[in-house]
Amino acid sequence: MQDSEPLAARMRPQTLDDFAGQEHLIAPGKILRRIIDSDKIPSMIFWGPPGSGKTTLAGIIARKTHADFITFSAVTGGIKEIREVMKQADINRNFRTRTILFVDEIHRFNKAQQDAFLPFVEKGSIILIGATTENPSFEINGALLSRCKVFVLKALGADDIVKLLRRGLGVLNVEADDDILRVIAEFSNGDARSALSLLEMAAINSDGGKISADIIEQCTSRKSLLYDKNGEEHYNLISALHKSMRNSDPDAAVYWLARMLEAGEDPLYIARRVVRFASEDVGLAEPGALGMAVAAYHACHFVGMPECSVNLAQAVIHMAVVPKSNAVEAAYNSARDDALHTMAEPVPLHLRNAPTKLMRELEYGKGYKYAHDYEGHITEMECLPENLRGHEYYHPSEMGGEIHYRKRLENIRKWKSGKGKNS
Repeated sequence: MQDSEPLAARMRPQTLDDFAGQEHLIAPGKILRRIIDSDKIPSMIFWGPPGSGKTTLAGIIARKTHADFITFSAVTGGIKEIREVMKQADINRNFRTRTILFVDEIHRFNKAQQDAFLPFVEKGSIILIGATTENPSFEINGALLSRCKVFVLKALGADDIVKLLRRGLGVLNVEADDDILRVIAEFSNGDARSALSLLEMAAINSDGGKISADIIEQCTSRKSLLYDKNGEEHYNLISALHKSMRNSDPDAAVYWLARMLEAGEDPLYIARRVVRFASEDVGLAEPGALGMAVAAYHACHFVGMPECSVNLAQAVIHMAVVPKSNAVEAAYNSARDDALHTMAEPVPLHLRNAPTKLMRELEYGKGYKYAHDYEGHITEMECLPENLRGHEYYHPSEMGGEIHYRKRLENIRKWKSGKGKNS
């Protein structure tokens, strides 16, 4: 490895044909490819996660364009440096030369720094290309953002990264089995730069020119990493987590959670399963469970790993400890079967809205009783179709808060039954 440059730098694509991922933007005929190929570059923002190719795209534009291409760092550049660049851009404009200014991590600029660009973008002295990992709606001044086209880059898929890693093996002159490359790809979470850096580290530490699972474990310090997030073990682990929570075993639940997270599992995937569990297995026995699960999902989205592990642990332990009931799921499944397998009865006339004169003449809404106008805010009015009258789908358990729902529902049904007999 005579070249001192990192592998990611040595392998940086020089053309769009070599670029990995972002097919929705740069496949033949797609808008960004047409813009770059025609060298008609507008001011634009590349928004995407680390390692998705924002800087690489800027480099490809720099090589392809006939404009003066200037790279500017939002980390090291200040107002003074911005003014110097703008002065040069004005000179270029007088000589009918376009200036493209690429600003990496543009979200790090404060309002004053961003405002300094605005008049030059407005009058066409510069074409601004910004790269950011943060939502431009929150981080870029509205006036500046309105003059830029935003392109959203996605995290690279595992297959895209595996292709890059195969090329990296040739550059490094080492070998690795496909399952090892997929482990690296999964671990990188869509970041090509991170994947190539890990491959290079593994190659340096490999013996005999072949990268082993043991080397990957040492380089990542994660023995439990080595499982396929799309394979059987993935489903075994999420099943173990779900069933541990269902069986009110917080110790087992948090263990299986840790196994998945430390293996590189997407925390949002786990959070979605916990949201489902909150209604499927807890339901109204603990009405706050769903709110807890949704809050955990948002926490995972906001802070990511590793910080969100404790948010998920809180939610998982809560789900394991609270009272359980599957009455909500059972109610839906029973209603679904009737919806699918019985005749699709029309909505009763008294339940239909009547916004027009014709609908009122057709007796839409006739006989409807507005519950809040009656004592106890309840009426004996039937709301099911005729062929399903009397069907009961929801049967509350005697667990936790569902005891209250059970008593309340028993009273409602008893009252309605009595009113029906008297009417």
